Amino acid sequence: MTIDTVIPAEGVALDRATEAELQQKAKDHLWMHFARQSGMEAGNGVPIIVRGEGHHIYDSHGKKYIDGLSGLFVVQLGHGRERLAEAARKQAEELAFFPLWSYAHPTAIELADRLADYAPGDLNRVFFTTGGGEAVESAWKLAKQYFKLTGKPMKHKVISRAIAYHGTPQGALAITGIPGMKEMFEPLTPGGFRVPNTNYYRAEEMGFTGSLEEFGQWAANRIEEAILFEGPDTVAAVFLEPVQNSGGCFPPPPGYFARVREICDKYDVLLVSDEVICAYGRIGEMFACTALGYVPDIITSAKGLTSGYSPLGAMIVSDRIYEPFKHGQTAFYHGYTFAGHPVSAAVALENLNIMEEEGILAHVRENSPKFRAALERLKDLPIVGDVRGEGYFFGIELVKNKETKETFNADESERLLRGFLSKALFDAGLYCRADDRGDPVIQLAPPLTIGPAEFDEIEAILRSVLTEAGNLL
Repeated sequence: MTIDTVIPAEGVALDRATEAELQQKAKDHLWMHFARQSGMEAGNGVPIIVRGEGHHIYDSHGKKYIDGLSGLFVVQLGHGRERLAEAARKQAEELAFFPLWSYAHPTAIELADRLADYAPGDLNRVFFTTGGGEAVESAWKLAKQYFKLTGKPMKHKVISRAIAYHGTPQGALAITGIPGMKEMFEPLTPGGFRVPNTNYYRAEEMGFTGSLEEFGQWAANRIEEAILFEGPDTVAAVFLEPVQNSGGCFPPPPGYFARVREICDKYDVLLVSDEVICAYGRIGEMFACTALGYVPDIITSAKGLTSGYSPLGAMIVSDRIYEPFKHGQTAFYHGYTFAGHPVSAAVALENLNIMEEEGILAHVRENSPKFRAALERLKDLPIVGDVRGEGYFFGIELVKNKETKETFNADESERLLRGFLSKALFDAGLYCRADDRGDPVIQLAPPLTIGPAEFDEIEAILRSVLTEAGNLL
């Protein structure tokens, strides 16, 4: 079966035979990621997305949905960009593949130069990967080798935040702060330790009472406390997302990152800004650390770098960290076959060109308050406890009792999210994330090209579905 017979035009459904054939093949052979296979095994089938255009996606039945999650925090410029497809085609014809193992090619060189120009401070060295988890894995390995080369071989531990997600490779998973995602794979790489996150809505449950500004200092000081407890001579790095994804878009309180930077400098600990989601315009700057006013030692990134049109990730490193690798026979014995792939790098360059030409960063900064205001209108619903986030990256925390902030137990959360909300939102025409890594939340991260009209459309769908969910409680 050719591609042309599988993918329909806008609003056109696959014929029944083709749909049935794809569902059977999926049931027989496809192992989906982070998903329960039982639905397919029971014969319920799986939603099949066949087409994307702008901020919409279309399923195999011809139904249209708002892509409220940019695929997976990825499609910054929206679907169906011909220039990105053309950039891939042109590069594939010229040089489809060559590794960066002791060799280079023009698109990787040009992209490294471009990213170094965007990065803050002296972050001038770019190590390519194929995705975000690999970038995080690379950063931990680099931190450990850096300290061995600089005479501090015991510095190997990493500190991250509770409920934070940093990837699924064995090292990155050890940095991830979600117990339920780790227990089946233990023992993990040793050396990962957790501190409180910056969910001010739940600050009292962490033992803090006070202002938002005071909370920022309190949360940052827990990092210093952990470094001192483990021993400064053993801690290599602190991994923090500018806005924490898992748990529902926790922004940093005022002063938080300034204090973290101060702590890291004091104890010679590397600050890694994990921007796999937050980079490339999601928070209104090319790198979110710029928007939030801090300079890390390493940035990890992926996702929006190519708007998802080809896989690519990047670790961006300061001159200080690169220095020991410039001399003699020293090498960073680490890499990936497809990292810095010529086609992916060409797509990334064109993606960045379009972002600049269309003023995407300014568009996000201008419209983010309007997006927030549209979502905050939902706070009149009894089930909506909190709305939080930055840029085009927001979470809505759901509660059983708004007055007490009482959350749902595990069984209630299962029924609410998987038993009702996920399907109801999708059926209503909105693809987003209903998640319970932490307290139940709905997450939204639409393409960076949308504006007030789409915000209102998203709010209307959420209002209808969340009202129904509240009535079911």
